[in-house]
Amino acid sequence: MNTHESDVHTISPELPAMFDGMKLAAVATVLYIIVRCLNLKSPTAPPDLTYQDTPLNHFLLKSCPQLTKEYIPPLLWGKSGHLQTALYGKLGRVSSPNPKGIRKYLPMLDGATATFDLFEPLGDHRTGGDITMVICPGIGNHSEKQYIRTFVDYAQKDGYRCAVLNHLGALPNIELTSPRMFTYGCTWEFGAMVSYIKRAYPQSQLIVVGFSLGGNIVCKFLGENQTNQERVLCCVSVCQGYSALRAQETFLQWDQFRRFYNFLMADNMKKIILLHRHSLFGGSSSKTIDADLGRLYTATSLMQIDDNIMRKFHGHSSLKEYYEKESCVNYIHNVKVPLLLVNSADDPLVHDSLLAIPRTLAAKKQNVIFALTLHGGHLGFFEGAVLFPQPLTWMDKVIVGYANAMCQWEKQKPPCQSDHMSEGSCAEAKA
Repeated sequence: MNTHESDVHTISPELPAMFDGMKLAAVATVLYIIVRCLNLKSPTAPPDLTYQDTPLNHFLLKSCPQLTKEYIPPLLWGKSGHLQTALYGKLGRVSSPNPKGIRKYLPMLDGATATFDLFEPLGDHRTGGDITMVICPGIGNHSEKQYIRTFVDYAQKDGYRCAVLNHLGALPNIELTSPRMFTYGCTWEFGAMVSYIKRAYPQSQLIVVGFSLGGNIVCKFLGENQTNQERVLCCVSVCQGYSALRAQETFLQWDQFRRFYNFLMADNMKKIILLHRHSLFGGSSSKTIDADLGRLYTATSLMQIDDNIMRKFHGHSSLKEYYEKESCVNYIHNVKVPLLLVNSADDPLVHDSLLAIPRTLAAKKQNVIFALTLHGGHLGFFEGAVLFPQPLTWMDKVIVGYANAMCQWEKQKPPCQSDHMSEGSCAEAKA
């Protein structure tokens, strides 16, 4: 009995120490996982810039400090591209305003009806000019999305008129009037909106803005025809992937959970298509409709939906042809106006290999600046001190800041540098 009691007294003091060690190890493990998942050890830095040494680019970088100063995301979660992307996807923005606009309806040649919302400026522009931002949102988005509303309100207060395209089929309360909806690179609706703005406001100069898929559309639109660039001061593209053909392979990889994001976006596309299934498939035979809907229901990726449904809207014979014809990578080199391309290194939707496209373009072309931030996710770019993000994002500020700088450059440059003056007129002006 004494021996047993002696053993108990000998062992029991060690048990609390052992449990304390296990607790410390568990806490350390949890902290390690949190630090790794939230990327807390990652530094903050200014965007990595690729550009050529020109007077215009120097002026733009000097006049738009967001491009040369540190982008500082919220401390606790802002360095995680997944959380930035998730917050954008779930909430859009924090404390989003509700700007008041007028919805316009534009009949298209194929029977479709394009819509866009027009927002007048809330004050004079700092240059005194009439400037209109023509804006193309991301995939399946429209003017009522919170990130669009936040940006429009900010731009309005800085003196910009804003025209925001509603992607064909994206608004649930607007019926389709033809068997077609928006696709990855169709520029018809955006072109119709731009043409309307040019007719309605003949003195207005344009600033073109595209978010994600919208970035692909606006760059493709400008590069398709030189006349599309008339009266355009500049273009800003944020978080686009540049080439759907190159991106399709990366979307099937689990790296950065890209395959999971692919599934979520495919599910959202399904909902949009099914919402308009009577308009999209009404003219087909019941057997064809059943086959198309059957493939749609079983699709788990955007590529399957694009191959079975989307490419057929424009008669493309294969998925490869569809992606080649609708990607801006084949048109963007024709863009002559100043072009700002913005991406984030931790964007889980845009693989790092795709960023070679804008980087190479900016290294070769004087009119292009490529800005790559360390953090920001996909269309996140939230700013804030520790936990709570601010209503305005770095993305909002950099677009308006770049636009302001471009407008100022256009106002103060010598008349002989204006596009509408001939070489003879320029020589006379210098004389």
